[in-house]
Amino acid sequence: MAKSKVYTKSGDKGQTSLVGGQRVDKSDLRIDLYGDVDELNSYIGIVTAQLLENQKYAFQLNHLIEIQALLFDLGSNLACEVSQRTEFKLPQISTSSITRLETEMDKMDSECPSLKTFVLPGGSRPAAALHVCRTVCRRVERKLMAFAKDFGREELPENSAEFINRLSDYFFVLSRYLNVSEKIEEVLWIPQKN
Repeated sequence: MAKSKVYTKSGDKGQTSLVGGQRVDKSDLRIDLYGDVDELNSYIGIVTAQLLENQKYAFQLNHLIEIQALLFDLGSNLACEVSQRTEFKLPQISTSSITRLETEMDKMDSECPSLKTFVLPGGSRPAAALHVCRTVCRRVERKLMAFAKDFGREELPENSAEFINRLSDYFFVLSRYLNVSEKIEEVLWIPQKN
């Protein structure tokens, strides 16, 4: 069997296909949104590549890989008209995935010092990369809410708003946890006086 080509040339005129075959402009809000989900997933890939270097974080690494799969689930749903999601049997984000994020955050946060001010992004390489994940995740959330406003809340994939909201918090707590575990002092925000 011949290997299929990566390129199809079907998008050369600025359109792409949704899961059901409908053609839409590449500038469409839906495409922009799931493109940002893909970007977030790629940044998580940077973190996982860095965590591979330290077996101490195997649990966190595996959880991040599960989160990447959930983001692919989310992207596939966003790339499909809501009326066809059941037809294509697209996987949905479960409430248990959200609960797991909360449980892991609570565990990690219990090992971090209390905060009375903001933390400047940085620290170890994976912790700094997680801050990028956090900010991209917040952008995904903003676009997800804009999408819901324009097309109706029922267009959102199941539990997606809650998952994305919790996920950005998870990246923040995991970043702090990694820095604390590596004994890297967090740099706190101190407002500059004029």
